[in-house]
Amino acid sequence: MLASYAVRVEESRGRRYGEPPHPYRNAFQRDRDRVIHARAFRRLENKTQVFTRRFSDHFRNRLTHTIEVAQISRTIALQLGLNCDLVEALALVHDIGHPPFGHAGEKALDTAMRGYGGYFDHNLHALRMVEDFESRYLDFRGLNLTFEVREGIIKHSRQYRASEHPELGEYLLDLQPPLEAQLINLTDEIAYYTADLDDGYEAKLLAVEQMCAGIRVFARYYRDVDTHHHGASEKLKFNEALKRMFDRFVTDLITNTAERTHKATVQTLEDVRRCPERLVAFSDEVESERTECRQFLYDHLYLSAELMPEKQRAEHTVAELFEYWMACPQNLPPTYQEKAALEPLPRVICDYIAGMTDNYILEQHGRMCGKNSG
Repeated sequence: MLASYAVRVEESRGRRYGEPPHPYRNAFQRDRDRVIHARAFRRLENKTQVFTRRFSDHFRNRLTHTIEVAQISRTIALQLGLNCDLVEALALVHDIGHPPFGHAGEKALDTAMRGYGGYFDHNLHALRMVEDFESRYLDFRGLNLTFEVREGIIKHSRQYRASEHPELGEYLLDLQPPLEAQLINLTDEIAYYTADLDDGYEAKLLAVEQMCAGIRVFARYYRDVDTHHHGASEKLKFNEALKRMFDRFVTDLITNTAERTHKATVQTLEDVRRCPERLVAFSDEVESERTECRQFLYDHLYLSAELMPEKQRAEHTVAELFEYWMACPQNLPPTYQEKAALEPLPRVICDYIAGMTDNYILEQHGRMCGKNSG
């Protein structure tokens, strides 16, 4: 049963290009399936989550991270009475606009674009991908996703001002997104904070002692596990403590969001949209724990001395390849040369690089720049 304020598929604002209904899948289910079958979705398998040069079959990539976000999101959506089909579609598409090399690649691409008066935003790029770059249908460009999925792509993690982005005017920028879209931002954080602790431990860049010293909620659970299972291996005790922390974040997000929704006397989707603030949120206590976890990861993993050479190589690869094609646009693939006749060259190059996998950009850098990128 859907809550009264959930998005109802029969009340969808529809697709940009009209299509007849499917006999056994609703519109949001079709959106989910179109995302899964998109080329951009498949490329997530070879895009970095955190590590760019440390190869392991066990580390997350963008695709496995996306699957984890979808699982968490469905669980929470079911408990809150939200539209699980819409939530799943949004979870699966939320990272589709990320460039290679994770946040290092995104930073380098944005820096390159700003040198030519532009910028790079992975949410807006994701919208461009599903609206224009995917080419699978005879009758229209892109995936022709419903309004609610397109709105969620750009608004799940931030608000855009209509004055700064007039091209997004159709997406109700002065209103809040539905709870289904709001949810994705925090399930994304739950997934990657706990996963990055796991991968950092697996990579031997993070130690249990460090985590206990820097993340109080983890320390509390680890001490309890160690007390009751003192003879167990450190790895299993670590797994159990991390699982309990993960469960705390998920449970708190469910209970606190339900409480906030009740206190706001929200009854309809329109009530959600007109709230002065987002309703999907952690309690103050867990928000403090989340912030502490985030700061620990930045201090000891994301910006660590051990990973800095990888980040610098990634940023250099993106920057050098970008400038190469600015100087030699005739060496772009024919389709992108055609785009460059209609759009600014920096944007065309940005679009091309952003769609690459880690492996492919290294191959292109080696070929175009005449250096060994491996």
